[in-house]
Amino acid sequence: MSEKNIHIKIITPEKIVYEDDVNAVYAQGIAGSFGVLPNHVSFMSVLDISTAKVEKDGELKIFSIMGGTFQFKNNEAIILTEAAELGNDIDTARAQLAKERAEAILGSAESKKELKAANAALARAMARLKAASKI
Repeated sequence: MSEKNIHIKIITPEKIVYEDDVNAVYAQGIAGSFGVLPNHVSFMSVLDISTAKVEKDGELKIFSIMGGTFQFKNNEAIILTEAAELGNDIDTARAQLAKERAEAILGSAESKKELKAANAALARAMARLKAASKI
């Protein structure tokens, strides 16, 4: 790998979802959005439920990321997450139904636990829809 690339791995407990040498990585931490280019200073971040974008040769790949951690050191980026999906592989009809179900539960939630679970489900559905729409 050259100093002009970043080697990235997006890893879930089941598999390596994506691995390649890329030009840039963008993600959403719980403290805000960030991006890394080759030779960036080392750092770690806790990831929010959102999307991660990987740029290679002018092409953007967008993944839904279900929280986790991001680590960058020596031009190597690792995203460890419970679940990740390439936007092109997402079933948008299923994600839309999950969004609608979560919104319905939010409207009728009777406990903090139910409200918290519905908010998490809504965030996951929105991340999947955002990745699928390539935003």
